[in-house]
Amino acid sequence: MSRLSGPALRLTVLVGENDRWHHRPLYSEIVHRARAAGLAGASVFRGIEGFGASSLVHTARLLSLSEDLPVAVVIVDEEERVRAFLPQLDGLVAEGLVLLDHCEVVRYVGREGASG
Repeated sequence: MSRLSGPALRLTVLVGENDRWHHRPLYSEIVHRARAAGLAGASVFRGIEGFGASSLVHTARLLSLSEDLPVAVVIVDEEERVRAFLPQLDGLVAEGLVLLDHCEVVRYVGREGASG
């Protein structure tokens, strides 16, 4: 496990939960590629409501017709490593938003004895 502290770059990829890559959820493909690239970690967060470039509101409300809720994949690592990963997203993210933010890692600790 890499040690990560201090200045870092946060990559956030916003897509729809129904977006697919070869019959697999797109968010899952991004997470697995990030792991294969050796990035420090990735998390997926499911939104309850949102809209994007299409201006179509997606919501989890009971009477809504839309179920394609927003999903955020968040990856944090050293800037050089995150920027090296960006080309992999070019072929994956056809619709969505890709953001980069400078941040500071205060604490990054894994479980003792955990293995992949």
